[in-house]
Amino acid sequence: MLEPLLILSNQILSQKLPVYKRFLFDRLNSDERMIALLGARGAGKTTLLLQYLKEKVAKKRKLYVIADHPLVLQHGLFNIADKFQQSGGEILVIDEIHKIKNFEIDLKLIYDSFFTLQVLFIGSSAVAINNAKADLSRRAVIHKLPILSFREFLEFETGSLFESYKVDDIIANHTQMAMDIISKIKPLSFFDTYLSSGAYPFYFDNKNSYMQKLLASSMQVLDSDLPAIYNIEYNKIQALKKMMSMLCQSEPYNINISKLCGAVELNQRTLYKYLGILQAAGLIRILGAKSNGISIISKPEKLYLDNSNLFSIFCTIPKKGTIRETFFASMLSYKHTINYPKQGDFIVDEKLIFEIGGKEKDIKQIKNLNNAYIVADDIEIGTDGKIPLWLFGFLY
Repeated sequence: MLEPLLILSNQILSQKLPVYKRFLFDRLNSDERMIALLGARGAGKTTLLLQYLKEKVAKKRKLYVIADHPLVLQHGLFNIADKFQQSGGEILVIDEIHKIKNFEIDLKLIYDSFFTLQVLFIGSSAVAINNAKADLSRRAVIHKLPILSFREFLEFETGSLFESYKVDDIIANHTQMAMDIISKIKPLSFFDTYLSSGAYPFYFDNKNSYMQKLLASSMQVLDSDLPAIYNIEYNKIQALKKMMSMLCQSEPYNINISKLCGAVELNQRTLYKYLGILQAAGLIRILGAKSNGISIISKPEKLYLDNSNLFSIFCTIPKKGTIRETFFASMLSYKHTINYPKQGDFIVDEKLIFEIGGKEKDIKQIKNLNNAYIVADDIEIGTDGKIPLWLFGFLY
């Protein structure tokens, strides 16, 4: 049972890896007994974990398995883990864990049975670990890997290194920060490329095939990952695809829920549930909805695609203003809570209000509000309460 899995594992572990490491690399701790790495398909989870295995635990005996490998499905994770640790195995890695039914129970048994075996697993961002049947949140250290930030894209593209900043620091010191960055590169000369095709690391593998890979990756989420996790029927997957296209073509603040329900043939409660699933899968972003996991019971105020690159495959001619807002939301959402305020475009952490626009944007829509700022596209350096949009790509 183990021999063919070990042969495949050695082939996977011997692959040539990129030199560049994403920001999460330094946070992976070899002392933790169970580590979960979750994120959108294509975000670079597998590469990151292979880098960890090669550089942080190089001398340990490892087994890297693909969750839907026939031998894994035949014998089960627990039995494979048992045989591996009996043979002196020290690290078990499971890729695409969400493709194993009731994987939570197997992982709990492995964790509770084999104290010297470290387990690392990779899964879709749609995997609800906190609500899992075996409550893995108490056992696994959970890391979530977002899309590339604009900062990381620039480091990939130029070879230069840049600091990441906190929101409060950007507000207080954005002029000097922008000047420091501009002394190294011209960020606006890269910004449009990032917005259209720079959010996923596979852009750097082959730029000409990026859109094809992004489309294939997104369809795999809809056709394969979501049915595996949520047991969604095939005809409902077609409804999700149609929903993605309709959301892409609508203004974020002008979503007609009744029209959307009719077009995809779902009642309102089911529609909200499926919107929650799309958000969990890293395909859309919901603002203003009170939610618990994937159960949305109140009307969303704004709906966006998860990141600006997705417009390239789900839309024909996306609106510039929507692209700007989508970028801002995608960069802020990793570390912060964002909602839709009564005035302005976003309220961050329930205290900071931002209005997004072009370089001519003025303060009339947020006039007389405290802690309110203009975020302007097409400017290199801002002044006072007017901050360059691109600079919010340096938050991680």
